[in-house]
Amino acid sequence: MIILLFLRLLTVDVLHNRLRVFPTLPEVDADMTTHSTRLPPMHASSAARNSVAGRIDALPASAGLWRFITLLALGGFFELYDLFETGYISTGLLAAGVFHTGEAGVLGFSDQAAFASATFLGLFFGASLLAPYADRFGRRLTFMCALLWYGLFSLLMAFQQSAEMIILFRFLVGIGLGVELVTIDTYLSEWVPSHLRSRAFAYAFFVQFLSVPAVALMSWWLVPQTVFGLEGWRWVVIAGALCSLVIWLVRRNLPESARWLAQQGRYQAAHEVLSAMEQRCGIPAGPAILPDDEAAQLPKRGRFREIWAPAYRQRTLMLVVMNFFQAIGFFGFGNWLPALLSGRGATVTHSLLYAFFITLAYPLGSLICSRYADKLENKWQIVLSSLMTVVFGTLFAFQTQPVLLILCGFLITWSNAWLTFSFHAYQTEIFPTHIRARAVGFCYSFSRLSTVFSSILIGVILQYAGTPGVITFIVLSMLMVMLSVGIYGPKTRGIDLENI
Repeated sequence: MIILLFLRLLTVDVLHNRLRVFPTLPEVDADMTTHSTRLPPMHASSAARNSVAGRIDALPASAGLWRFITLLALGGFFELYDLFETGYISTGLLAAGVFHTGEAGVLGFSDQAAFASATFLGLFFGASLLAPYADRFGRRLTFMCALLWYGLFSLLMAFQQSAEMIILFRFLVGIGLGVELVTIDTYLSEWVPSHLRSRAFAYAFFVQFLSVPAVALMSWWLVPQTVFGLEGWRWVVIAGALCSLVIWLVRRNLPESARWLAQQGRYQAAHEVLSAMEQRCGIPAGPAILPDDEAAQLPKRGRFREIWAPAYRQRTLMLVVMNFFQAIGFFGFGNWLPALLSGRGATVTHSLLYAFFITLAYPLGSLICSRYADKLENKWQIVLSSLMTVVFGTLFAFQTQPVLLILCGFLITWSNAWLTFSFHAYQTEIFPTHIRARAVGFCYSFSRLSTVFSSILIGVILQYAGTPGVITFIVLSMLMVMLSVGIYGPKTRGIDLENI
């Protein structure tokens, strides 16, 4: 009923506001999108050279810029490492007698489902309630605090002895993850030129997705063992926590977002960080930034009600629906992959090994797609990648042979990787700087909220309908993603953030 209400509101909004949604775009047509032939060239910017947007769009695709993106992405590496370890270490927790299945669980159902739900409940609170502080205190300070929070609580979780405490600390870890992921997306979108935006997100997720085969391989190697008196699942958690704290030290010198600084009226500070970035990219420093009269009229601190203004209401509702359903498809397959493989007849050890090969598609898919990510509208990349998940998910449900299971799983994972960097780039593009983190955090939090319940629901479906039932649930969810974005999503390719 909630989703039907969302779609109805979207339709009403289209009928009453179809010519008002994009007031800053030239020649808006009846479906509220600019004709692709009239978009600015991919290498050009419509912004003045003495503006923040103009100077950022003039940055070349240099080694210095890609090193900067890599350093930022390394923080997200351990966030995804931690998210995906949810499914992999659960087998170890069950084997150690810490977790129980069915009604023997601490909450009256499977502890694995409670563990996953606690993770995403924490992500929901972090993304919806704390991520907006990035609009108030800055992107850099927020993601540094979030990474430290995650590392410390993850390390503490590794030494808990009871299912209750592990689930509690998992919730606290999830809060840090929710803040970190939203802030990284916001920060990255504000620092890369418009002609590189999708490619930068694809490359950043290539770096981050390297964590998925890493945690799969470590789990396959460590989970069945006991090392120095500690169960293997604890070492998987400890490795991620310690490495994230190392990355926290390495990332201390990252600059604040120049767009955020300018929006706060701190033009000299914005000029200084931009000059440093230009030097990093090997080009001369640009002229001093002139105050933007239009930007100066915006409030320094965004308000929640602004994301429901007529110009942004349809975008907000569209992203809420998209996030709600894409998370079911993405995490429903990724977090439950070992269990889904076991449901098709694989042993625990073999399911972890098969999962490792399948998860190689996450980084490989992002890396290969990064070469073409700026050639197609992000909204259509979301639709096409969701369609691929529907097709290959349907095929996966009918396979029993290991080779075909791995092949179909690999292609589903490839599709999910493509979907991920496309929608992460997309949702940060369509809101202004002063409410970007708040709006993205609110919409993104629905992906976490849906996963809280879908984690429990998938466990029930797997128990009573098996792997085919779970895959059917995932396929229907991805169809909703295709419809919401394909019908209601605006176009963004090659347009300055300030003009979308």
